This record gives sequence, C-alpha cells and structure tokens, in this order.
Amino acid sequence: MLPENCRVEPPKGRSLVKPFCLSHGTLECYSLAASRRFYEEFLGLEVVRHASPSMAVRLGMRFHIICVEVGDQLKPVHLLNHWGVDVATRAEVDEAYANALQHKEEYGIRQVTKPLDQHGVYSFYLVDLDHNWWEIQHYENGFLHDDYFDFGDRFSMQDGHCHGREDEVLPRVEVL
Repeated sequence: MLPENCRVEPPKGRSLVKPFCLSHGTLECYSLAASRRFYEEFLGLEVVRHASPSMAVRLGMRFHIICVEVGDQLKPVHLLNHWGVDVATRAEVDEAYANALQHKEEYGIRQVTKPLDQHGVYSFYLVDLDHNWWEIQHYENGFLHDDYFDFGDRFSMQDGHCHGREDEVLPRVEVL
C-alpha cells in the first residue's frame, strides 16, 4: 500500500547528499504538442507545460519526467533506457498491446514488442514518436517497487555482471 502523498521517510545513511526524494528525470522530444497528445491520450499521464521548451509529465506519485523539446537534435535511446508504466492486470497489458498496434499510426508509435513473461512481470515494450522506449507491465504481487527494496540485494557486486563485459548479451525483443 502506498503511503499518503507517496511520502516515505528515506533511510538515514552516510551519503554526502541528504535527499528526501528522487524527484525527476528527463527525456527529449521532437515536438511538445505531438508528445503531449501521446502522453495524455495513449499513456494516460498528467501533463503541464511549465516552461517554454519543456513540460512536466507524471502519474500520481511524487516523481515527474521533464520532457524537453529539442527538435532535430533528439538522440534516440536504447531499450535499456525505458520508462515503465504499471497496469492492474495481465488483461490490461494485453489491451494496451492491442491498442498500441491499433493506434500505431495515430500516435506515431514506431515499434511494439510482443507481451512476454520476463524479469518477474508480464509486459511489452513500445517505442514512441520520439524514440523513447516504454514498458507496459503487470506485476502479479502488486507493486514491484516495494518488493525490489523489501527483498534487498539478491546478487553480490562481485558476481561478475556489474560492468559492461564484451561477452554480455543484452535482452532480445521481438519487434513487430
């Protein structure tokens, strides 16, 4: 269960910075107007234009994404740099997948992968009009965020997979 206003007291640590929340991230877009339509109408996110070249995007919690219009200076990102959107059921993943395929042209969706059971969730990925990857997922046990941190470290930092080894294989996705 999420706390009121999604406020959780951070653990007191030995870090030099004493943050009280992780507040935002950024992504790039070609056009604020086109991207806003995708965020609001397709993904169901709340959007406000707070500055001339940018807008803030959120979904309830005390975290937001700043979308910055950069036009032709946009740099596409890899699937590993994706944003996650959780839905309540597997059926809602399937419905979102069907909608992504049906409305691909309307919203400028570039690619859609098939839904799979992977890394503990049922999900699929899509690439938006700005080359940003989104994962639409359902986690059977509720809120994956809590479980990640409640379970704690499951692997040692010395397990050999903490750096970009040349023989390391990136996740494969089937693009439609």
